[in-house]
Amino acid sequence: MALWDGRFSGGPAAEMQEFSESLSTDLLMWEEDIAGSVAHATMLGEVGLLTEQEVDEITKGLFSVAAELENGWQPGIDQEDIHMAVEGRLHALIGPTAGKLHTARSRNDQVATDVRLWLRERLDRLSDEIRSLVLSLVDRVAEDGRVLIPGMTHLQRGQPIWLGHHLLAHAWALHRDWQRLADCRKRMNQCPLGAAAMAGTPHPIDRQKTASLLKFDGVVENAMDAVSARDHLCEALSVSAILAMHLSRMAEELIIWSSREFRYIQLSDSWSTGSSIMPQKRNPDAAEIIRGKTGRVYGALMGMLTMMKGLPMAYNRDMQEDRPLLFDSIHTVLASTRVMAGCVSSLNVLSGPDLVGDPLLATELADFLASKGVPFREAHRVVGQIVRSCEQQSQKLSDLSVSDLQSHHSAFDAEALAWLDPEAAAERRTSQGGTAWSEVLRQVDLLRNAMKEPAYSKNE
Repeated sequence: MALWDGRFSGGPAAEMQEFSESLSTDLLMWEEDIAGSVAHATMLGEVGLLTEQEVDEITKGLFSVAAELENGWQPGIDQEDIHMAVEGRLHALIGPTAGKLHTARSRNDQVATDVRLWLRERLDRLSDEIRSLVLSLVDRVAEDGRVLIPGMTHLQRGQPIWLGHHLLAHAWALHRDWQRLADCRKRMNQCPLGAAAMAGTPHPIDRQKTASLLKFDGVVENAMDAVSARDHLCEALSVSAILAMHLSRMAEELIIWSSREFRYIQLSDSWSTGSSIMPQKRNPDAAEIIRGKTGRVYGALMGMLTMMKGLPMAYNRDMQEDRPLLFDSIHTVLASTRVMAGCVSSLNVLSGPDLVGDPLLATELADFLASKGVPFREAHRVVGQIVRSCEQQSQKLSDLSVSDLQSHHSAFDAEALAWLDPEAAAERRTSQGGTAWSEVLRQVDLLRNAMKEPAYSKNE
């Protein structure tokens, strides 16, 4: 029996029923649907729209439905969605009293509430996963970060840096993702229940009470907005897409760094696989899969934006397509963040490349000249000539003598040779945020302190 049988003389075609059902997706929200219904029934009792006995009967019936769902009960697709499935089963268990539960609400505000409850729980989990990943990076920096590697731009060697400095760049990006998630959750945590179809209800309900029972911060003020808004989902998918991008950049570097051409790190056996034909292979599959899943997360965001872009107010059936996009994206970034933390916490840091005499020290010579009062642009030109000369003669910068340097500029002296030490070059950059180890440790402390507490109270 459909909920609108009074208007129609016949049921939908079997193909229409199969095409339009969302139950297979909505079953992921059965706990949220039960929780919303219990809160709604409790509120209806407090305002006098249900008797105490009716509230007790409905609530116990809902808990029985929840137990059946938890034990594997699968409603048929003729139920169409989770709301109809729960209400239909409740009616079978307690009879006509079940019909009173739907007073002052619609499936429109039900689904909007269920999705917000589902998303809130997953955002809380994702916040914890990001926090764990940031702390894994920070721990790795403190333990193994004092390894000298080339800092790169354009994937070309630029300047010598500590590995810790590089890893902290990823940690700060993830910290911003953590903050964005908190902002997103705050805007999302408003209750739509009681908005009904789009215009509110003539019944004397207490929306604030329902919001409080479901631990929302408040209510969505406009009933039409409450049922038609999906910008909070777009925002959650946007945050997820940015997070996925950051994870993909990390994954790319783990893949490169674990190659024999780089050999900065080795991923643990737990997060690597082998080859079915090449016995020597050690493939960074975990990182590659994280990188590959980023496209799914991007696609979910674009799918949501495209679905919503032309919809008139208020609810439209198109909107049931929001859940597959949302669920897949959130599940994907949750798993990807957790796997990345596993990769980072268990990898083995190898020794960095030999940077003595490497051309990436050229900036040191330019900065030396600048410290002697030579305009930096002139210093840059002079050192560029030195590098070209070394390339032509197959020399390293460390092969040069003081007289060699002075042949290019008289401001060079014996002190300039000390500026060509790679570790000293990294340690020389003591400006705030620089690669000097003192700055690395300062940032480690900043991040540890920032991540001590959750980004928000989960009981808000």
